[in-house]
Amino acid sequence: MATKARRAPRRTDALSRELIVETATQILDTDGEEALTLRALTVRLSTGYGALYHHVANKSDLLAAAADDVIARAMTDVAADAEPRETLRAIALSLFDAINAHPWIGAQLSREPWWPALLEIYEGVGEQLQALNVPEHALFDSAGALVNYILGVAGQSAANARVRAGEAADRTASLAAVAARWAQLDPAKYPRLHKAAAQLREHDDRQQFLAGVDLFLAGIETVYGQGEDH
Repeated sequence: MATKARRAPRRTDALSRELIVETATQILDTDGEEALTLRALTVRLSTGYGALYHHVANKSDLLAAAADDVIARAMTDVAADAEPRETLRAIALSLFDAINAHPWIGAQLSREPWWPALLEIYEGVGEQLQALNVPEHALFDSAGALVNYILGVAGQSAANARVRAGEAADRTASLAAVAARWAQLDPAKYPRLHKAAAQLREHDDRQQFLAGVDLFLAGIETVYGQGEDH
């Protein structure tokens, strides 16, 4: 007589929303969004669907909660007592590091612009821009441009890193290959790229990202540094 397969033992401790979100984040980080299903969570947490539905409504709710948790920690890690310009640089770097550590977040934030995580970013950036004397009517455009730069570059950096990992090629080898191709370009037709080949090989993505943030802030301070109502 055939015997039934044994079911995995159910957990005996209480299941919390925090634990569900933490486990979902681990799945997202290691295997990507496609791997995150409610079934995968029931297996990982040794629980049933009913217990999950008590805390999260669906996969979209779970993704939002995971993104909110990561972004909230990234924003909380920024010192609140620094000068506005330094605080903005710190926010940018903290978000850059968070998105690189959790590559799935970039796509989620661009897909769902009303999620609390993105609202938190806009509010934090807007507060510091206001402290830099950016007038009220210019806050929307200034914050939008800076946030789009931060999320766009951080998201692309995270995506590139994931592709390189998937191809088993490290960053140094990838940049060396691109730099070699740039060095072979016709210097008469591409003088700037030809000269930049050496810099590309050794450049630091994080520092280059921060240089872009500084350019944004320098422009904002040039236009609004005196607090004039343009």
